[in-house]
Amino acid sequence: MLLNNLNGGVAENPDELIVYGGTGQAARNPEAVREIIRCLLTLREDQSLLIQSGKPVGIIRSHPEAPRVLIANSNLVPAWANWEYFEQLKARGLIMYGQMTAGSWIYIGSQGILQGTYETFAECGRKYFNGKTHGKLLVSGGLGGMGGAQPLAATMAGYTFLGVDVDPERIKKRLVTKYIDKMTDSYIEAKHWIRQSSKRETHCR
Repeated sequence: MLLNNLNGGVAENPDELIVYGGTGQAARNPEAVREIIRCLLTLREDQSLLIQSGKPVGIIRSHPEAPRVLIANSNLVPAWANWEYFEQLKARGLIMYGQMTAGSWIYIGSQGILQGTYETFAECGRKYFNGKTHGKLLVSGGLGGMGGAQPLAATMAGYTFLGVDVDPERIKKRLVTKYIDKMTDSYIEAKHWIRQSSKRETHCR
């Protein structure tokens, strides 16, 4: 699960251990990744590994039916639970931001958010367009790990989709996975593509 989260086909920036969400990491640093793997490879059935914000901090005696890994991420006492203090700790290598499924090693890529995104778009179509979404343009920003599900979800729900992102690499990744059809930095080309797309019958691939 850890290595799947850090695989280039899943993680947004595996070199920085960032899985998704801009800063959501699977582990605190490369040394921590290596130590986690070492611990997992030698862990007995009656032991569990403790992870604190992406770093292994202990192995405890447990039992065969206990979780093999117990993880706590980004936990701060409320009086100090603010971004300024968090960033100070992060700069000192004492904490990391685990997002939700990055630090717990259960992120499965954009497909994990696809169903919920589709249901949201489909319900919007039912509520505001009587279910007639063909020819309707859905515009959104952000095509990273989570936002990257929007183009395919919109297509499945019958819309024409236009998405923007400041990072062209994120767009290219969605092209490779076939979540989007075309990439351009030209307003005129985008306008032409939208016009042509809205004329075609919606199809799911």
